[in-house]
Amino acid sequence: MTVHPSISQLHEIFSDHPTICTDSRNIQKEAIFFALRGAQFNGNTHASEALDKGCSFAVIDDPEVATNDRFILVEDVLQTLQKLAHHHRMQFDIPVIAITGTNGKTTTKELCNAVLSQQFETIATEGNFNNHIGLPLTLLRITGETDMAIVEMGANHPGEIAFLCNIAAPTHGLITNIGKAHLEGFGSAEGVLRTKKELYDYLERTDGTCFIHLEDEVLQGICKVKDRVSYSDKQASPDNESTSPYMHFNYVEDGQNHPVQSKLIGSYNMSNALAAISVGRHFGIDIPHIVRAIATYQPSNNRSQVVDTGRNTLILDAYNANPTSVQAALESFLSSPFPKKMIILGDMLELGDQSATEHAKVLDQITQYDDLKVILVGEEFSGLPKSDSGYHRFTSTEQAKDWLSREKPSGYTVLLKGSRKLKLETLKDSL
Repeated sequence: MTVHPSISQLHEIFSDHPTICTDSRNIQKEAIFFALRGAQFNGNTHASEALDKGCSFAVIDDPEVATNDRFILVEDVLQTLQKLAHHHRMQFDIPVIAITGTNGKTTTKELCNAVLSQQFETIATEGNFNNHIGLPLTLLRITGETDMAIVEMGANHPGEIAFLCNIAAPTHGLITNIGKAHLEGFGSAEGVLRTKKELYDYLERTDGTCFIHLEDEVLQGICKVKDRVSYSDKQASPDNESTSPYMHFNYVEDGQNHPVQSKLIGSYNMSNALAAISVGRHFGIDIPHIVRAIATYQPSNNRSQVVDTGRNTLILDAYNANPTSVQAALESFLSSPFPKKMIILGDMLELGDQSATEHAKVLDQITQYDDLKVILVGEEFSGLPKSDSGYHRFTSTEQAKDWLSREKPSGYTVLLKGSRKLKLETLKDSL
């Protein structure tokens, strides 16, 4: 057993075995297993299993499980993983672009990666693996062939973005927007703002570069970073000739219009695309390559996905929901020229004592529309005072699924939007 190695010594081992595993059910040969702990699990109890399945080493913080010299004992496995990731990142003089925000950060990260990978070897956060575990694992994928890294940073408590910045040491940063999300953890909208601002604070302190939405007064008001690259709504003009249901526009540069097509739904994705264009242009990607990257990007993971079920067309935006993202999704959907519209809304979670108020605001937003079929799912929506609107309310997704299976609605364009816990995408087979 190796006992309390330095991070440099551990990095030497990692250099010979540059694959990390944290789940003994998904082992790669010759990897290093990090025995992470959680509320419901203790990776130390699976360390021997990981070695038996082919891992070369197991990093543990319980000396009782060590039986040979392939175990590496540390004080805290998670902290060691984070320190190793920071040490590894600092071996490379490359741009590291950090992206955070209340809404759109995953889509913006994916678009930036699509654009930059047209010319550079990139690594990027996979999915939304953007927390204190996912970020280190992303950084540890950097190799000598990597030209730049795009890392997503999520947070639901104050101080988390600052903590992630200290691990990733970003050279560039982008905040998509700041709205109402995770209010239970942040305490207030002001808490959200202060936490997201931590990315700007880091870039200001380290003379980094930020990409910023010119028309976003909130971001403009809190950003003190000297080196700014701005992108503006004025760089996009409507493409009136297109009949596509997807987001499309003309990107304007030096008086020239460049048609941009996408497979994204929702006008709220416009700023995400403009952000990716700004990042691409900053790093020298030409416009034709940027346009091609955006056009070929295929959204996944229940984010702005369009699904044709045969009976209905679904706009599957059910990965997560908060007041800001729901408002934007509804505004875009309700202003679209779909002939028959259905909205399936799931609860917005982690809103604390503002939950009832925010859910009531959502209902106020949609009550002004006639000929709209509305299905509400979750205890928060179900607990609001009933009205004569004729909306269908269900406390669980299973109840909604049973009702849809019986009713078999057809001919609708359906927006599904709700928090991750409700898994509204499971309604797809009933639509």
